[in-house]
Amino acid sequence: MTLAMDHDGLNVAALDRRVTARRVTLALLALLVFTSICSISVGASDASVRAAFADLIAGRDISDLDRIVLWDIRLPRLAMGILVGAALAVSGVVMQGLFRNPLADPGIVGVSAGAGLGAISAIILGAYLPASILAWVGNSLVAVAAFLGGWTSVLLLYRVSTRGGQTSVATMLLAGIALGALSGAVSGVLVYMADDQQLRDLTFWGMGSLAGATWTKAATAAPIILISVFTAQFLARALNGMAMGEAVAQHMGIPVQRSKNIAILAVAGATGAAVAVSGGIGFIGIVVPHLLRLATGPDHHRLLMNSALLGASLLLCADMISRLIVAPAELPIGIVTAILGAPVFLWILLRRHGTMGM
Repeated sequence: MTLAMDHDGLNVAALDRRVTARRVTLALLALLVFTSICSISVGASDASVRAAFADLIAGRDISDLDRIVLWDIRLPRLAMGILVGAALAVSGVVMQGLFRNPLADPGIVGVSAGAGLGAISAIILGAYLPASILAWVGNSLVAVAAFLGGWTSVLLLYRVSTRGGQTSVATMLLAGIALGALSGAVSGVLVYMADDQQLRDLTFWGMGSLAGATWTKAATAAPIILISVFTAQFLARALNGMAMGEAVAQHMGIPVQRSKNIAILAVAGATGAAVAVSGGIGFIGIVVPHLLRLATGPDHHRLLMNSALLGASLLLCADMISRLIVAPAELPIGIVTAILGAPVFLWILLRRHGTMGM
């Protein structure tokens, strides 16, 4: 009788968690729609979304100002904000699950450091490239170099940490720290060679921004980010299993090594593309998974999808703050995410300390 009652209690608890998870997903969808509408409605310009829709409904032509601000500036910025926020948040979930460490983030595998080195190299040394290459990449030189730098770091890291067809997560962590330090040292040498204008460009790129969003950048990053985020959704069972240890996951029939390979490639693609088009934006990949674990638990089946939604919404909110707080100028979005994210992260750490006795 007692076992039956316990079994019924577990079923009820599991059902409650699923219901809560569905409600959280619906709430996050509504939040993303709301923040998206706000994102294209606010800014330093007087362009009005309401006026533009009123003109369309009435059959009138949209004014040139509204068309330029809404279509060429705010909509691509919205698209890029959703893509980057989702990429960073999902990458954070995957890295924390892969390393079984709640402090892990996309930067731990060296993607951010490698992308930063690529961007710095393009800003400082780009003028020395052949004219044919400069004409081919156009204004996307920094983004392309950042993406290639991030991928090169991950491939090198994977080569170092893989022996006999098995990837050591501990070796990957230590190698990522070493590669990050090396990338920082080389970046420091290049920064020492930079002139005043290049230093200014480096400073603003490093703090992150969506100000340079265009349809071309969004279209370039979208396939890589969408494929990476979509692929990560199929890692939920593997991440749940690896949370109990790789040996347990193997006994559950989970292909651990293949799952680790896919996870590393997905994080490299999502983070590399995001950093390439937006620069350095921190705390999204750490804070978002923690907040959702508090609300829906550690199950990755819901956590991955919800992280994409919440990451996109939070980045759009930070972007709106960056546009409004010092209007008509813009504050780098990386500063806003740090100011908002650091206190939340400290609160999470204090909460864990109080509940776990750490």
